[in-house]
Amino acid sequence: MSQASDSAHLTPQTNLIPAINAWEMYLYDQGRSPNTVKAFLSDVRLLTRFLPPDRIIGAITTEDLNRFFEWMEKERAIPCSPKTLARRITSTKSFFRWLHQHGVLLIDPAEKVLQRSAISPLPQVLTEEEYNAALLAADRHRRNPKPDARPYTLLYLLFTTGIKKSECLGIHINHIDLDAKEGPQVFIRYASPANRYKERKLLLAEDWIPAYKEYIAQYQPVDQLFPWSPRRLEYLLEDTGDEAGLTKHLSFDMCRWTFALRDYQSGVEVDTIRQNLGVSKIQWREINIKLRQLNGEIK
Repeated sequence: MSQASDSAHLTPQTNLIPAINAWEMYLYDQGRSPNTVKAFLSDVRLLTRFLPPDRIIGAITTEDLNRFFEWMEKERAIPCSPKTLARRITSTKSFFRWLHQHGVLLIDPAEKVLQRSAISPLPQVLTEEEYNAALLAADRHRRNPKPDARPYTLLYLLFTTGIKKSECLGIHINHIDLDAKEGPQVFIRYASPANRYKERKLLLAEDWIPAYKEYIAQYQPVDQLFPWSPRRLEYLLEDTGDEAGLTKHLSFDMCRWTFALRDYQSGVEVDTIRQNLGVSKIQWREINIKLRQLNGEIK
């Protein structure tokens, strides 16, 4: 079924379940991942447990939806955390926005539903001393009788680009251009069309290049830059943190937040940081609040 016809058979008289099934096909047509679609559908299908089974989509009101979220938050047997509630509101809004934008509903009943914001706990970041200690620990492997540039190549790449674990695993050798006009850079790419907005080119630190060349000579990767499992690379970071004497658990996420905070403290434009992280303006709102908290500006 084409994207144009996903909603063609729907009318305001359609019951909720067939409308949700049509939305599912639309989401897959848009290139959404199976996990994303599953989460969206799970959230919206809860409506079928709250509303009468014969309720048509054209009869669902903003008041119905507000009562639904009130029930989910305070009355349903299974507790709903603030973060889960915020996600379910987002999913429901997305569903009704789709119905409205495709002309099935003249009025979007979810438009005036208040979006809840669930700020997750502050992430851990490295201090300047911990940052340097971790780099020194990784660099020592390059100086061993049997040199190993892998720990330093991985860690310093994370420290200077702020890329996520999945993005790091997705880097191929041909995504790295040491001779680019603007300077050495890495192209962060995504297979799914739904994530194309996250694709970006990031400048690489000049002093990362020697370690990278050592690493390539030692391991000779053919395609994927780091051809190991996610868990193996996580262990590599953990071991580096232990060797550096850190009491914190060195991770991909900690490296990403440390990168963002260091740029923020260095006076890099906030929109540049956002673009380097590859996040939307909506996602940036929470990240910006956390950076300001980590920097001691707000409590």
